[in-house]
Amino acid sequence: MRSTARMAASAALGGLVLLSLPPMALAQSPQLQAITHIASLAPGSIHGTVLDEKGLPVAGAMVSALGATSAVAVTDRAGRFELRTLSPGPYLLRAHSSGFIASRGQIVDVRPSARSASSIALRHAAAAATTVSPPIVAAGFGAVPEAAAVPADAIGTQGTVDASDDHSEIAWRLRHLRRGILKEATVTEDLFAGLPGDQADGFAPRGFGSRAFSSPAHFATNLFAGTPFSGQVNLLTTGAFDSRQQLFTNDSFSRGIAYLALGAPVGEHADWTVRAALTQGDLASWIVAGEYTTRAPARHRYDIGLSYSTQRYEGGNFAALQSLTDGSRNAGALYGFDTFSISPRVTLTYGGRYARYDYLDGQSLMSPRVGITLEPADHFRVSTMLSRRAIAPGAEEFMPRIDNGIWLPPQRTFSSVVTGRPLQAERTNHMELEVERDIASATVSLRAFRQQVEDQLVTLFGMDLPGAPAALGHYFVGNVGDVNASGLSAGIRAAFAHRVHGSVEYSVTRAQSMRSGESAYLLFLAPSTLRPERERIHDVATSLETEVPETSTRVVVLYRMTNATSRAAVGGAAPMSIDARFDVQVRQSLPFMDFSSAKWEMLVGVRNFFRDAAADQSIYDELLVVHPPKRIVGGLTLKF
Repeated sequence: MRSTARMAASAALGGLVLLSLPPMALAQSPQLQAITHIASLAPGSIHGTVLDEKGLPVAGAMVSALGATSAVAVTDRAGRFELRTLSPGPYLLRAHSSGFIASRGQIVDVRPSARSASSIALRHAAAAATTVSPPIVAAGFGAVPEAAAVPADAIGTQGTVDASDDHSEIAWRLRHLRRGILKEATVTEDLFAGLPGDQADGFAPRGFGSRAFSSPAHFATNLFAGTPFSGQVNLLTTGAFDSRQQLFTNDSFSRGIAYLALGAPVGEHADWTVRAALTQGDLASWIVAGEYTTRAPARHRYDIGLSYSTQRYEGGNFAALQSLTDGSRNAGALYGFDTFSISPRVTLTYGGRYARYDYLDGQSLMSPRVGITLEPADHFRVSTMLSRRAIAPGAEEFMPRIDNGIWLPPQRTFSSVVTGRPLQAERTNHMELEVERDIASATVSLRAFRQQVEDQLVTLFGMDLPGAPAALGHYFVGNVGDVNASGLSAGIRAAFAHRVHGSVEYSVTRAQSMRSGESAYLLFLAPSTLRPERERIHDVATSLETEVPETSTRVVVLYRMTNATSRAAVGGAAPMSIDARFDVQVRQSLPFMDFSSAKWEMLVGVRNFFRDAAADQSIYDELLVVHPPKRIVGGLTLKF
């Protein structure tokens, strides 16, 4: 209970030849997929033991890890545990067990395709109590004048206390001391018979009211005392700029964001997480989401969740106001996926997402997906996927991804590039085949895909439209037509040095476009968004991640260079040329601000990517974003 109280207080404060494969008929891979595979390195694991103060193993202890992902394991009879399939990066590791004082958090670094070792020490609650004077009665109203020690033989190696053991008279009376509405049994007058009158006067018997509150109060006490909650609080400021002069203006950091995440294990095989974020200003928005995931190893691993987000605009940009019927937009989504291990070497993944946007004519969108992975040999995998992905204009504002731990509520307003024309969703049919092989700490991959896109979206920033002032916080969307594409990509991700790991991926794509929708209007605004009937797209994407333990600093860099980025027209048609997109994040731990098991860190991020990558999105989703402003995010993060 003390550990929980301290935790709550803290939160309140704040190469391809190795594949030996025949050549494939298809010729390429989606560019935005490059960022997804770049950022996702081969998973690692943490293993170790939990021991008590005498060096004996603690069985049945709950070990939790919080970092890029969250995981929980239970120790066996020998006190051993293992946390598998962890994304590389630093993790906060803690152990909990009934009858023990919760351990202080320790940072463990997980490397790609590597096992990190860690040993955790727990102290029996009774042993810790002998060093504290006076002890505090759980759920009570004060301290007792004399400590009552629990006999050592009443404590087992699994951290449990034998309630039937005959303690001293004072200890026995202490267990039955009046504790307000959190007491689970009625105190009788006979309980304190034999005590001096001045000691017995303060302990009046309780009646029916104590029984009425006993069960729910006892449940709540056990819930918060016995559940290893973990969470994260972000206090961030974000803004956008288009030049170095704008970076130092007062409007660059115009929005404050509060973010909260709270999670806990469900039994021994699953976890739940709830997230919420809120921002205030001329654009007030909030988003809340929950998810339930099953941990590996399990034959069925479920990933189920829902989210709801709303955006209300109170500014003066009438282009944004014209596209809002009642001053607000709302969106919700529900998804469910199951990863079914048919055998140790065959895995089937299937499921879908249902989303509803109140600003679309066809408000409901379905996105089913199915995939299968075969492992014919150790460290060699073959996987395929079929999907139909439906995405609404502005969906990135309402359904943000949280791969990098930065989760932002709706940040911008948007409207149709043609005034009065209703917004239309994009739909992508996607098929792919991927082969991967692990070699030591590296993974090489080869991927082929084919896709058909209906009503391809185009996004325009900084457009000087008649009657609509250009604004960094507002953009215009439209549909440029249909696209057929096929491609091939090859890449490698590995640990290049002791403290550095990353990836490089090259892809080439053949695409065929068929114009429709707002093509004639876009010809005057951004001619480069109207793609040639046939074109070849080359793309190189890299990622780099490093950590400096001496200063507790972590740096992540994503960089992508391509020859097919669309540009705005300047004095006529703007030719397509080589362009780059980047995302840089720096996280600095603040150990001098740590309280108990909570960890503080400072975050600064700058990027000009507009869309976060999805495995089955259209290759043009990022390429048809014209002149996106740079977004900067900074603030403090508290992990507990």
